[in-house]
Amino acid sequence: MDKSRETSDGMPEPAVAEAWQLVGASFERFCLTAGVSALRRMMEQDAVELCGPRYGHKDGKAAHRWGKTEGKIGFHGGKVSLTRPRVRARDGQEMVLPSWEAAQSEDLLGRWAMNLMLINVSTRRFGRAVRLAEGDIPAPACAGVSKSAVSRRFVALSAAQMKQWMATDLSKLDLLVIQIDGIHIENDLVLLAAVGIDGDGVKHPLGVLEGATENAAVVQALLDNLVERGLDPKVCRLFIIDGSKALRKAIRRTFGKHTPIQRCQVHKGRNIMERLPKHLHAPVRRTLRQAWELDDAVKAERLIGNLARRLEQMAPGVSATILEGMDELLTVVRLKLPLQLRRSLACTNIIENMMGSVRRVCRNVKRWRDAPMALRWTGAAMQEAAKGFRRLKAHKQLPVLRVALAALGEQNVIDTTLAPDAVAA
Repeated sequence: MDKSRETSDGMPEPAVAEAWQLVGASFERFCLTAGVSALRRMMEQDAVELCGPRYGHKDGKAAHRWGKTEGKIGFHGGKVSLTRPRVRARDGQEMVLPSWEAAQSEDLLGRWAMNLMLINVSTRRFGRAVRLAEGDIPAPACAGVSKSAVSRRFVALSAAQMKQWMATDLSKLDLLVIQIDGIHIENDLVLLAAVGIDGDGVKHPLGVLEGATENAAVVQALLDNLVERGLDPKVCRLFIIDGSKALRKAIRRTFGKHTPIQRCQVHKGRNIMERLPKHLHAPVRRTLRQAWELDDAVKAERLIGNLARRLEQMAPGVSATILEGMDELLTVVRLKLPLQLRRSLACTNIIENMMGSVRRVCRNVKRWRDAPMALRWTGAAMQEAAKGFRRLKAHKQLPVLRVALAALGEQNVIDTTLAPDAVAA
């Protein structure tokens, strides 16, 4: 043979070229064929171990062969059929081949359905997403790529993940900050979600709960769930909310009346701007930003108070709105946090961004059948959004917050201890 026409492995070049041409033209077929062949060899080896060699007459075998049957396993988002041997024990009970059991235990179809639906592939187009029309591995009947089959797998997997997620232990998370906000699904259906930030700046979706409105009972149920899962109510943490009175009431009741609550400055500024004429937007926005970025809470209150007095003649209603909730708007200033950390923790942008991911994932849902459906979709979307979470920008300054919260917690304990004596006096 001409050595010049051989590869380094001794294989002729034309054979190599032909093999790679076949693989390149049908790589999916190549993978399927190789995988099925390997699985068949594994099942045959299992049968030999249980029954001995084919046509063998050795005594003491645990089982005997019982023909063959067709079975389906998950592949590329659908199912493929293959023949497997059947084995029966001496008592007549059919025995499961370990390799076949392992191949079926992998929930590949459920994970395919979950992943594609979370990236907005509708159930009607699932088959096209996993089986290209021009591909040479078509989807036969009962391949598991129909819209109903995909929907059933998504429901089952998302419900299981939701149940597991809502029972996760929170006691091991070193949470310093908790943000709570609601998302309106329908007129009479609101979902309340919570996101936590630990001492390293890592963000964690904590839970979600449904309700008709964002009332105190729904908020209390969500907080009770977090406490039951290990969130210690005695530890002082910073809560960030959008200004809801129900949220504030439930937080104070669960974690103590001295719990620091930061009201979202972005929401507050937006509410003020919506009630002002356009020619006042720029100066009012500039004054509010200047006040919120001051290092002294007293000076910030004075600046905001002066702004409210200037607006009493032009917009008396807006003047009262500016003064409303001023204490909670300046919580991060009173904690004496660095400016960069204050900017990150003075708003609910973190949970708002997560809610944006929830809306993106759920945009293909045309009709919400019930609350469990909304919870399943929202829970799956929150966990999907968590994959793209980045650490807090000012995470290196979080030790300052930890020290401030610890000092505030100790002061609250002292005040609580001295309170009965003060009443008695």
